[in-house]
Amino acid sequence: MNELDILTFIRGYRWAVEATNSATLTPQAAIIGVAVTEQLELVFDTLSSSRKAVNLRSNPRIALVIGGWNEADTRTLQYEGVADFPEGAELEQLQQVYFSAFPDGPTRLSWPGITYVRVKPAWIRYSDFRVEPPVITERSFTFTDL
Repeated sequence: MNELDILTFIRGYRWAVEATNSATLTPQAAIIGVAVTEQLELVFDTLSSSRKAVNLRSNPRIALVIGGWNEADTRTLQYEGVADFPEGAELEQLQQVYFSAFPDGPTRLSWPGITYVRVKPAWIRYSDFRVEPPVITERSFTFTDL
C-alpha cells in the first residue's frame, strides 16, 4: 500500500477512534472527526480542557483506528503518531484541511478553548479482512519527534 492508497483510504472515512494515556498511564479513548493532509497528517479539533488534549500536552503519542465499522467493509487502518498543537500560519493551513472535511468546523471557532491537533504518522498498518488470506501491510515513518 503506497501513500496515495493510504490517503485515499483515510479520506473515505470521517471518524476515527483515538487512544491516549493520562499522566497516571490510564488509557483513554474517544471517537473523533479527522481530516488528512497530503503528508498523511491527521487533523482534528477538540477543547483544550478535554482529556485527549490534556493527555497529548504531557505525552504527544497517540494511536488511532480508522475503518472496520461494519461487516460489509472490514478494512482497517491502525495509525500511531505524534501530536502537536500548531499555531499561526501553520494552524490556518491545517484548519482549511479540516474545514474542507467538516464544513461545520468554523462554527466551533467561537467555542472557548477550541484547539486543533495535528498528528504526524510514525507507523501505519492497513488490514483488509475481506479476502482470504487477509492483506496486511505496515509502513513506518521516520522523523526525529518520537
